[in-house]
Amino acid sequence: MPNATMAQQMREGRGFIAALDQSGGSTPKALAQYGVAEDAWSDEAGMFDLIHQMRSRIVTSPEFDGDRVIGAILFEQTMDREFEGMPAPQYLWERKRVVPFLKCDKGLMPEVDGCQLMKDMDDLDSLLSRAASKGVFGTKMRSVIGAANEKGIAANVAQQFEIGQRILGHDLVPILEPEVTITISDKAEAEAMLQDEILKHLESQDQEVMLKLSLPTQANFYRPLIEHPKVMRVVALSGGYSRDEANALLAQNEGMIASFSRGLSEGLSAQQSDDDFNSMLGGAIQSIYDASVAP
Repeated sequence: MPNATMAQQMREGRGFIAALDQSGGSTPKALAQYGVAEDAWSDEAGMFDLIHQMRSRIVTSPEFDGDRVIGAILFEQTMDREFEGMPAPQYLWERKRVVPFLKCDKGLMPEVDGCQLMKDMDDLDSLLSRAASKGVFGTKMRSVIGAANEKGIAANVAQQFEIGQRILGHDLVPILEPEVTITISDKAEAEAMLQDEILKHLESQDQEVMLKLSLPTQANFYRPLIEHPKVMRVVALSGGYSRDEANALLAQNEGMIASFSRGLSEGLSAQQSDDDFNSMLGGAIQSIYDASVAP
């Protein structure tokens, strides 16, 4: 069974989930936003060392703790590293009271029927066993919906729930993330199809899952999912919105909390003093917290 104390925090905790899971493809962009140019590293190992320094600075900041940040999603390499001399998942929970999650997908397949499914995860079971042994509570995996295509969305959701069952088999709680691209013209129609498919799969679900969804076109549209007994929590991705835009939209959706990546690190810089960095991070955390707990 998943850790009961962590599960209670995920169900009832006031706050949001920090997404600190940029992978190889998105890391250069995240570092550029942080003020670190591509000429600062010569190989992939150097790049990942630099992004770990950024993540460490965020996680070890006095502004980052379980009072406002109730969970954090880690990249696999981050899970295997340390914060202040402690294994990262252990540090998050024991020092910060932040529930650790792992990004477990390996990226996206080419688009078919308006959607991108996840690539095969050949080593998924060994990765999940390792994550569980390190004290990780759950996982997150992303696929993409780029059109209101019933066949594509059905396949997308089916894959999410199929792999979700494997994750549950390791006593981990999956965050299913079928992301609807925010710029598509038929976004509302895609959201309606997505919700219908998720509700169908939840009917036969015997364990709780979490959902990470794009902010809906219609406020409170995902209320049936938020209130569903087999959904532990519904969290929102920022999906390309600025932090201010994402916060404003999130505040209109009661019961939905944030799981922002770019929105959290926006405005942070490697060049900032610790005081300036912590002040900027604290302001970001407070604004995302406020949007997440808005009535």
